[in-house]
Amino acid sequence: MKLSVVIVNYNVEFFLEQCLNSVFAALQHVDGEVFVVDNNSIDGSLKMVSDKFPEVKLIANKENVGFSKANNQALRIAEGKYHLLLNPDTIVEEDTFLKVVQFMDEHPKAGGLGVKMIDGKGNFLPESKRGLPTPKDAFYKIFGLSRLFPKSKKFGRYHLSYLDKDKTHEIEILSGAFMLMRKDALDKVGLLDEAFFMYGEDIDLSYRIVLGGYKNYYFPGTRIIHYKGESTKKSSVNYVFVFYNAMIIFAKKHFSSKNAKTYSFLINLAIYFRASVAIANRAIKKLTIPIIDYTLVVLGLFFIAYEYQLLEGIKIPTDLLNVGLPLYALVWFLSQLFAGGYDKPVKLWKNSWGGVIGTGVILMLYALLSKEYQFSRLIILIGGLWVISYYLISRVLLHLVLGDAHRIGGTKNKRFVIVGDLHETERVSQLLRQTNSKIQSIVYLSHNDEKLNDDYVGTINQLDQVVEIQKIDEVIFCAKNISAAEIISKMLEIEGAKTDFKIAQPETSFLIGSNSIDSQGDLYVMDINRINKPANRRNKRIIDFLVAFFSLLFSPITIWLFKDKKQYLNNIIGVLIGRLSLVGYASIQHVSNLKLPKIKKGVLSALYMVNEKDLDNDAISRLNLIYAKNHSLMMDIKIIFKNYLKLDN
Repeated sequence: MKLSVVIVNYNVEFFLEQCLNSVFAALQHVDGEVFVVDNNSIDGSLKMVSDKFPEVKLIANKENVGFSKANNQALRIAEGKYHLLLNPDTIVEEDTFLKVVQFMDEHPKAGGLGVKMIDGKGNFLPESKRGLPTPKDAFYKIFGLSRLFPKSKKFGRYHLSYLDKDKTHEIEILSGAFMLMRKDALDKVGLLDEAFFMYGEDIDLSYRIVLGGYKNYYFPGTRIIHYKGESTKKSSVNYVFVFYNAMIIFAKKHFSSKNAKTYSFLINLAIYFRASVAIANRAIKKLTIPIIDYTLVVLGLFFIAYEYQLLEGIKIPTDLLNVGLPLYALVWFLSQLFAGGYDKPVKLWKNSWGGVIGTGVILMLYALLSKEYQFSRLIILIGGLWVISYYLISRVLLHLVLGDAHRIGGTKNKRFVIVGDLHETERVSQLLRQTNSKIQSIVYLSHNDEKLNDDYVGTINQLDQVVEIQKIDEVIFCAKNISAAEIISKMLEIEGAKTDFKIAQPETSFLIGSNSIDSQGDLYVMDINRINKPANRRNKRIIDFLVAFFSLLFSPITIWLFKDKKQYLNNIIGVLIGRLSLVGYASIQHVSNLKLPKIKKGVLSALYMVNEKDLDNDAISRLNLIYAKNHSLMMDIKIIFKNYLKLDN
């Protein structure tokens, strides 16, 4: 047997199915076997593999044992001359296995091989070829010198960025997303080191292959798609700690004691540096606009107060203004926040409503103050007009200058192009219309060189022109009609354009097309995310807080209505502090629940939408789905007030 393919899976059913479709298409040209090692997934992956790919050798772990140990489980029993570690979030070309096996056969000193990888938008992934992360090279990467000077042989060694990505090169480190290895080499140097739970194990094994007298190669003669979310993962503080701690393990294992200490020092420095940068970056992105808003509102209020004093010929105590006006501005800012003035996309009526609410709250508070602290209602009224005017004008300017990031009026309607035959384009079009309401237009291209009928604007060979002329936002390829190799080629042709790509697998009800395996929001399945929209999250929290606050306030009286008084108090306190919600999903061990948007555990549940008591799991899961898909403030209010006396559950 020539090839053993090993895939470790953890809760990525849709990606795994797409990966296996491409793997078995590629195995038509090579004698091989496929292992899927599942690390205790609960998303339906096991059933999908058993039902759709019975030829897979499935290893179902009862716990998440990590990447290294899971791979080793299959590697120990694999029979191929070559062993391939493959991520489930990949797509290989139809001739990928044939080409890489031929290359290894022709290069007997080759111990390992990696290929050219692109992400879900057609961009080259630099981790396709890497050098050994020595302390010096790690330092250059950590502090950004490798990015500043990518063509430098001195600074660009981490990702070997000075090497031509379209030529074969001898390299040191392979990527674990696609890591082809000679079995004889593994027999000599050993399997993956299970001290690495995640990250670093591919670097360690690659280096041991080189130390064992073999060579590792970067081979761009074939390509794969790897749905890896660089921006999502590397901005994560958790990623920073896990990844760089893996590097410390590697250093202690392979470098001298002195170099390992230097490396560990640099890595620890990098951990805190990168973590600080990640936190600061998030804070800056979230707080820059609000800080500017608050500052300009305060300055405007001081200008109004100054002009008012000149016109009226009066003098308001400076200390009173210095305290009062910033507090007024804070109330207006909070009213904007709770009215949805900072939600995306921008809706100007929310900014206006936030200004009105804030003005009303300030006037009410003003009326409660003693005379010595009241300086002018007129300043408040003019200030309210200033706040509303400022937010309306600033949001229009942000929309004009920054575009999509501050779009006014709703999510942008998208232009789609679907590439395939008559049957598949119709099927995908129906799926798209059922699951995505933000459609401006859908055009069709045939999958071959011949235009199928008048509904088609052209052929796949004209895709780049159609994308440019019709300003297409998303391209959907029908995998039943188009090879993975052709899909990748077309993605590379349009690389750099602001276009997303999705792939419709045959006989499935989902479209995959994300830069990140972590983002299921880019899967076009039924829109069930209504419950997690910013306005709904905020409204849900407001009603939770108000009901819990007044319940606690009147609890000396109302508590006698409940049988389990202690549980009632625990529940309303839990809701008040944000640990619980008044209404959540019905508790159930069901595949569908994993795919629902995450919300807080509820005291009451979606079950209270109906009167039936004896419901099976499928019925309960449908109720949860309905609750997520159709959630509204009134839905929660009805459930709460109809079932208030059950808050001791």
